[in-house]
Amino acid sequence: MSTQAQISFYLFENSTERQVESACRLCRKILNQHPKVWWYCDNTEMQNELDEKLWTFDPTSFIPHGIHLENSAVCISEELPSSNDWIVFNFNNHALEQTQEFRHIIEIIENNEIAKQIGREKFKMYRRLGIAPRTFKL
Repeated sequence: MSTQAQISFYLFENSTERQVESACRLCRKILNQHPKVWWYCDNTEMQNELDEKLWTFDPTSFIPHGIHLENSAVCISEELPSSNDWIVFNFNNHALEQTQEFRHIIEIIENNEIAKQIGREKFKMYRRLGIAPRTFKL
């Protein structure tokens, strides 16, 4: 029997922190408990920005990662993972409808009107799929 993924929204209400910065910080915390994080991103420019930020965001530690490298702790890809043992950060502008295929889906919403509108649409889609996403206001 398949189960729905846990969905978590991280909503920046007062911070101007960018999505890529918060993703790096959150990813570092998650990797302490779960060894596989997938960054689902269909925009090549954003993939490169995520890759670069993982190299530079913390000068004292390194997070093993790569674009299309499934054997890394963090895989950045425009494809979804083929197994359900990944925690998926969704960097695309639409909700993931394959929720039963993943353990946990993370949505990071920046503090700007365009991002908030995209986040509201994603939230509504998950609700239509019968999931009650958790929201963390930052």
